[in-house]
Amino acid sequence: MKAFRNVITRILNGLSGISFLAMVVLTCWQVIARYILQNPSTWSEELVGYLFAWMSLFGASLVTSERGHMNIPVIVERFSPNGQKALNCLGELIAFLFSATILVFGGVQITSLAMGQMTSSLGVPIGVFYVVLPLCGVLNMIYTVLNMIDIVKGNTEEKEAA
Repeated sequence: MKAFRNVITRILNGLSGISFLAMVVLTCWQVIARYILQNPSTWSEELVGYLFAWMSLFGASLVTSERGHMNIPVIVERFSPNGQKALNCLGELIAFLFSATILVFGGVQITSLAMGQMTSSLGVPIGVFYVVLPLCGVLNMIYTVLNMIDIVKGNTEEKEAA
C-alpha cells in the first residue's frame, strides 16, 4: 500500500509542478505580449486561471495524502489511544464523504453540464477543465481510505512528501 501511495503522490507532485511551471511560462508570455509586443494574449490568461485551479486541487489531494487537513489536536490528545484512533478515523471519514459528495458527485454533475459551453479564448469545452474535480475527489477518497488503514494499524506518524 505504501508503494501505491508513493506512486500516486509522485504523479500528483509531477502534475502540480508541471502546472506551476506552465503558469510561470504563460504569465511571462502575457507580460511580454502585453508590454513589449503591445498585443495582449487573452488565451494564456484564461489558461493560467484553469491551471491554477488544477494545481490547487492537486495540492489539496497531496495535503490529504499527508493527513495535513484541518484538525484540532488539543481535543484529540485528551482521549485515550483508542479514542484518538476513533476520532482520527472519523476525521478521515468526513473527508471521504466530502470528497464523494462534493468533488465526485458534484464534480461529475458540473462537468457534464459544462461540456456544452466553450471557453471564450481557448475554444475548448469548459467541462474539460472541470474534470479535475471528480479526479481529485477520487484521489482524496483513496488517500482517506489508506489513511484510515494506517490509523487502525497504528501508523500515525507524520507522512513525508514523496
